[in-house]
Amino acid sequence: MRASEVTHLKVEDIDSDRMLIRIEQGKGRKDRQVMLSPSLLDLLREYYREARPKGWMFPGRNRVDPISTRQFNRAFGVACDFAEIKKQVSPHTLRHSFATHLLEGGTDIRVIQVLLGHAKLETTTVYTKVATKTIQSVISPLDLLVQRDAGPG
Repeated sequence: MRASEVTHLKVEDIDSDRMLIRIEQGKGRKDRQVMLSPSLLDLLREYYREARPKGWMFPGRNRVDPISTRQFNRAFGVACDFAEIKKQVSPHTLRHSFATHLLEGGTDIRVIQVLLGHAKLETTTVYTKVATKTIQSVISPLDLLVQRDAGPG
């Protein structure tokens, strides 16, 4: 999810029955759904029990508005410090990593496109350009021809 999509999540956007997160009016004013992992659901339930948010999943200081993207980025930085992450990262880095891991795990790029909310497949390919494991695992058509021609001996 984009940072702005996370900050604008409402409690009712979490659909634990269907294991989906509903994103309303994401980039391009489009609605979409993304998967809700069981691990994330556990974390969200723990957070909910502690914070008891009403309306916005992550309310801002005045509780009427959602947390600002700036507050979200600050909280992300604190979490990175706590996790002792030395590399320069941002919430957007998580989107890149998510897409790359999905691609390396064999997920079809068109599914990744939908999950990321991209209108164009070309946009998704930018996120997945670092998927070196996938590139290394591709069998060349030449090798397939050589194997076929060699046949059983």
